[in-house]
Amino acid sequence: MSGYSAIIAKKLNYSKSDVELILYASPMHDIGKIGIPDAVLLKPGPLDPEERKIIETHTTIGHRILDGSDSIILKTSAEIAISHHEKFDGTGYPNKIKGRDIPAFGRITALADVFDALSSKRPYKPPFPIEKITGIIKEGRGTHFDPDCVDVFFASFDEILLIQDNIK
Repeated sequence: MSGYSAIIAKKLNYSKSDVELILYASPMHDIGKIGIPDAVLLKPGPLDPEERKIIETHTTIGHRILDGSDSIILKTSAEIAISHHEKFDGTGYPNKIKGRDIPAFGRITALADVFDALSSKRPYKPPFPIEKITGIIKEGRGTHFDPDCVDVFFASFDEILLIQDNIK
């Protein structure tokens, strides 16, 4: 996931130091899941509305864990943790932030995280076929995802797939 984030940042012309920063900070995006009960986190089926509320707290839990450090990596990780489930159209969580008000690294990580989740086996689902994944991402351009992130993601798709092949 962090490699996908770094490719997107690089293709968006972020500095070498910012590309490196997202590479190291983005893997901590879900650290708040340590505060989620296993019964919810590992549930093999769909979450009910109460379980959905519980899982959504991982963003604020993660932010609380990471916030307050003097480390730029941890500060950035805290920002990513709280913003990686915000959606470009403002319907995400926890703060319903919209568009470019969502921190840039959160917008980048959101796309990388969804690609990783859809292409990986999870307790509640098998990996999706690549055609289905690309369709979901294209459909989410401008609603779920920052359009610029989606555009560079697809422009760099061969690199994305190379990283995916190396982690399998």
